[in-house]
Amino acid sequence: MSDSSSLPPVRLHSEAQLARDALAAPLLSRAARLARWAGPGTRVDAGGELVEEQLPEAAGVLGLSGDDAAALTGEAWRVAVDTGLVEVVDEEEGTVTQGEDLALLTSGGPGDVLGIWLGALDVVLADATVPDLGDLVDALGEDEEIDLSSLDWDPEAESEFLDGVLGNLYLLTVGEDALGGVAVPLPALAASMILPDDMGEPTDDVLEQVSDAMMRLDDQFRLLEPVGLVDYQPVDEALMADGVEEPAPVDDMDVSRYGVVRLTPLGLYGLRARLIEAGFAAPAVGELTDKGADTLLDGTAGFPPTAAQAEIEQWLARREPLAAARELLFAARGADAGAPLRRLHCQQALALVGTEAEPALREVLDDAELGGLARVWLSERGAADVPPPSEAMVFWLTIDTVAAQLAAEGNSDELQALVEGLARQHSGFFDTAWRVEHPAAPDVLEAMGRLHPDKKVAKEARKAAFKARSHQGA
Repeated sequence: MSDSSSLPPVRLHSEAQLARDALAAPLLSRAARLARWAGPGTRVDAGGELVEEQLPEAAGVLGLSGDDAAALTGEAWRVAVDTGLVEVVDEEEGTVTQGEDLALLTSGGPGDVLGIWLGALDVVLADATVPDLGDLVDALGEDEEIDLSSLDWDPEAESEFLDGVLGNLYLLTVGEDALGGVAVPLPALAASMILPDDMGEPTDDVLEQVSDAMMRLDDQFRLLEPVGLVDYQPVDEALMADGVEEPAPVDDMDVSRYGVVRLTPLGLYGLRARLIEAGFAAPAVGELTDKGADTLLDGTAGFPPTAAQAEIEQWLARREPLAAARELLFAARGADAGAPLRRLHCQQALALVGTEAEPALREVLDDAELGGLARVWLSERGAADVPPPSEAMVFWLTIDTVAAQLAAEGNSDELQALVEGLARQHSGFFDTAWRVEHPAAPDVLEAMGRLHPDKKVAKEARKAAFKARSHQGA
């Protein structure tokens, strides 16, 4: 995957909180308990699994009983071995000892704990793509072996499918600017993997594929919940009843009965780590706090509003207000294509700075690029002796603002309303606007012609755009 594949920014809990969540995850907790229990008398088979005779004692250590005790114990042991909490010291004799990484769970830092948890996540994700062989094993005789080639199972395809589902879940979560708080119905998640974007009414065959995908995901999310990746409400068993018995009445409007999954804050962290490993640019809020103002303004250009404000607030918290304001204003200068959006983000950042920054704003009052936003900032705070802007500065700031909105939102309803307001409030706006010495003036006027609903006004804007291009090309 390309390094340039950029995802929306994610807001993460602190590493300390995430490490506490990791230690509290049932699966890692069980693996740690088994690692502390393991000793000279613990025996494993050639594959590193606990020998069958040891399973009852190990299950007792974990407080497990019932039909699934052996499976849960085996899974926890496998995680303990694969993450280095337990080390197989002699494969022939099947002896083990506690691994060096076990101590990191209590004496290591949050990063150490999260590293071990990521290893546990890899184990569970690999397990989740393996089909349930229980029924097949039960049907075989004592001397028969499982013929994996007879199974309709493509390990690579299964892994890609689950990665795609988790990627969609990540996008749905960060797209809402949430801290793991977005609940996604299982049918919607399954459909996101099956239905083509341009499909209208789905066919019966496609609906059957979605239903099959739901059942696969139901099994997989049941496995992924104990490691702390997701909170999962499984599919209602009554919905899966076969035709032998009459199923319980189903309320079709109760989507939760079809399964609901939610990424946990720890899950957001884990999926982001995997996406970065796969080559994606997956930014997190807080990564720019030690960078310069130029990096901050450019880096937050594609952030949703809430994430951008959170990033800017963290950046400002580490700086003295006056120095921060001067650095922001210096970084906002420029005539390149990205400059208008930088100035918009600069204005948003300065809105979070107190009156201590006033000297920095007064220093740029005569600056052609910054004088307009400086006057706005000072006036909003009731500052005295703010000189009125010239007509040229007003029009320059107007073009700059529309250019920034175009870069940030494209042809949005909000921008159309702004365009209509400008044309209505300023008589002869286009007669003056084409003369503005702003590199974005032609594109802005062309966009205004495209967005304005009144054909006459739109034509005036297009004529002004043509004049602006000729003027700037002269």
